[in-house]
Amino acid sequence: MTFVESTTEPDVLDTLLHIAPGSPVHAARQFRNKVLAATQSSYELFFAAEVADGLSQAERLLVAYHACLLTPQPLLAAHYLERLEAIGVSAEQLSAVATGAIEALGEPRLQAVLAFTGTLIKAPVEGDRHALIALSEAGLSTPEIVTLAQLVAFMSYQVRLASGLLAMQSAGVA
Repeated sequence: MTFVESTTEPDVLDTLLHIAPGSPVHAARQFRNKVLAATQSSYELFFAAEVADGLSQAERLLVAYHACLLTPQPLLAAHYLERLEAIGVSAEQLSAVATGAIEALGEPRLQAVLAFTGTLIKAPVEGDRHALIALSEAGLSTPEIVTLAQLVAFMSYQVRLASGLLAMQSAGVA
């Protein structure tokens, strides 16, 4: 099978993982260019400054950071931490998330969002009706809850993809 590499710009994972154009891992990613483009588009959509669902950019980035810490995926966690610092999220909030002390946040909505994130990452079967009711009681609308669940699913995918690509790099093969 002949493979022609695309001329697209490096995406967030190529950049963070230092995947060089022409490397076997880069070629493997380019082979499924539609997936690469969809992954980057999802990243851009979830972390745009403003989205219509009502979840703030800080909330979305805190979800990503928390998910990466729980998984763990240190390179992605560092990336999301950097983005959080760039938008001015307080050191206290970042510390609470980094140490897993989400109850110290003092914001019921954010606590519920991060607790739900933890549930879906650590025990997805517990992401049931009761977990959804807790989000609603914390003030999240149905569209926000749907977006949150989609974001956590994306983070699970992104973390696994990054980890797989790092493993491929370490093995020196694609």
